[in-house]
Amino acid sequence: MELSGESSARLRPDMAPLAAVQLLLDAGEVPEALKLLARLLPKRYAVAWLCQCARDQPLAVEDRAGAVLAEAWVRDPDEDNRRAALDFASAGEYRSLGAWIAASAGWSGGSLAPATQEVAVPPADHLTARAVVAAINLMAALEPAQFEQRRAGFIERAMVLLNNGAAGRD
Repeated sequence: MELSGESSARLRPDMAPLAAVQLLLDAGEVPEALKLLARLLPKRYAVAWLCQCARDQPLAVEDRAGAVLAEAWVRDPDEDNRRAALDFASAGEYRSLGAWIAASAGWSGGSLAPATQEVAVPPADHLTARAVVAAINLMAALEPAQFEQRRAGFIERAMVLLNNGAAGRD
């Protein structure tokens, strides 16, 4: 997730995942903590977290549609659901919150190439986390005056998942 040099220097290889994220939060490095948190969670958990956060938001129709597709993948992570989310995000040219929510599921595995292409193009391993971070920031920005508080609330939800042991699961 390309943490800043300063953030990386704070972390030790022997740190527990929750402690590493908390250290960055305590240092005021919230964007870096969010990146690390999204990467530490297994992809399905990260997308589920994002969907939980989206459920409570007053989303536009297009954004809700992207969230529905991502949630379908969380419930049944098969190739058809992943591909539907990927196609939605691609069709929206990654310009909306809904496209980023869908991309989080669409980039979870499989191939980024069109379904008609025989040669698979697997997504980079960090792309689901990257889409989750983008979507969390966009959701927090739905109320700009409350951005920091909203993002902190979203992070708190993921910290609960991480604390419950999600980092060790597939």
